Amino acid sequence: MTREERRSRQRLRMEAAEWFDRGEKSSMIAMEFGVHVRSVEKWRRDWRDGGAEALRSQGNGAATRLSDAEFAALEAVLADGPMPHGWADQKWTLSRIAAVIERMFQVTYTIQGVRKLLLRHGYSRHPGGWQSAGPHLEAVTGWVKGTRPTGAPTATAAGAHRGPGPERDGRVCSGPDGSRACPGGSP
Repeated sequence: MTREERRSRQRLRMEAAEWFDRGEKSSMIAMEFGVHVRSVEKWRRDWRDGGAEALRSQGNGAATRLSDAEFAALEAVLADGPMPHGWADQKWTLSRIAAVIERMFQVTYTIQGVRKLLLRHGYSRHPGGWQSAGPHLEAVTGWVKGTRPTGAPTATAAGAHRGPGPERDGRVCSGPDGSRACPGGSP
């Protein structure tokens, strides 16, 4: 929801508070405001519990996202790998990344929230974990950062093996240079 849409919804809720004061029915308010009666009932409960102040916008949930500078700081930590941060191996998991985000920025993310954050910043799931392509590829196992043409199938969706590695039972492979040849010369 945009800032203007949030303001508009807040104005509706504040106007509804005046109707609540006058004792108007929820169904009448819903019809007049063009909203669902359940929304009005929720507003009325909030209003009863906390007055008109309880109807103020709580802001955008996306406001808890990390800023670009914060994400850059997170990437630096991810590049170090998990071991310097107390984990016994070099595999970043979504729950570990969530713990680092909470420790660094006092922002709580769900596992899905971390996944979406990483996807939004150009990371994609890789077999074996998540890793970031770049100078520290080996440090952040499992995530690959890069761009792919919109609508292009992923290598895993096409049944291909990504990156260098052993031949995959006759399946198409893709090498680090983008070639479709498997190590060992056969497809």
